[in-house]
Amino acid sequence: MQGISNKKVLITAGATGIGKATAIALMNAGAQVHVCDIDAAALEVFKQQYPQLSTSVTNVTQPDAVAQMFDLLDRVFSGKLDFLVNNAGISGPAGPLESLDIDAWKATFDVNLHATFYVSKHAIPLLKQQGGAIMNLSSTAGLFGYPMRSPYACAKWAIVGLSKTMAMELGPFNIRVNCICPGAVNGERMDRVVSSIAEATGESLEKVRLDNVKNTSLSTFVDAEDIASMISFSFSDLGAKISGQSLTVDGDTHSLATT
Repeated sequence: MQGISNKKVLITAGATGIGKATAIALMNAGAQVHVCDIDAAALEVFKQQYPQLSTSVTNVTQPDAVAQMFDLLDRVFSGKLDFLVNNAGISGPAGPLESLDIDAWKATFDVNLHATFYVSKHAIPLLKQQGGAIMNLSSTAGLFGYPMRSPYACAKWAIVGLSKTMAMELGPFNIRVNCICPGAVNGERMDRVVSSIAEATGESLEKVRLDNVKNTSLSTFVDAEDIASMISFSFSDLGAKISGQSLTVDGDTHSLATT
């Protein structure tokens, strides 16, 4: 896609899943990509597969660690940045609100929301030099209520509001900001979500998995590559006028309620 070749991109939590698929798609389009992750082993495997990839082991919930990563990026990208994908996220605890562990609640916001702030705070001054784009990862849980998943839903709703506000602040600097709202995405994270909901509700794994797609028009899970394609499109010249949007890739979700 035009507009991506030779651009410098940072993707958080990019060693697996959506982050990895997005990194591959952007590298295939000619971008220079730096991926951070807390999983050193997964980063090493990814680096072996794609030697041109730049990587760092970074816990994006720690402001000092984020600052250190940007010190590295200053050298790797010569002080420039064109695109940012705030991909870091965790599923958080599952269960009725009154049963949830307080620390698990806080951790959900630390990864899904606060890390987006920490990384964006450093990235924005670099993007302002020449314009660019940011994609924040929300979810269909940021558009609907989500029974048994309240901390995740709250954090993802916050990402929608943050993204719209960032788009308004940064539009004058030719920086586009959107958030992407995936539906149920195939992969290890979704498997863990299904297991935690099944444990909390006593339902079978099969029923929980079917419940995650029964309220979508296409009745299907999406793949990480589907999300990567939307991000690539939005960063390309074809997406040059798209900003302040919640871009859903979800098979048309009607509700996240299971009853």
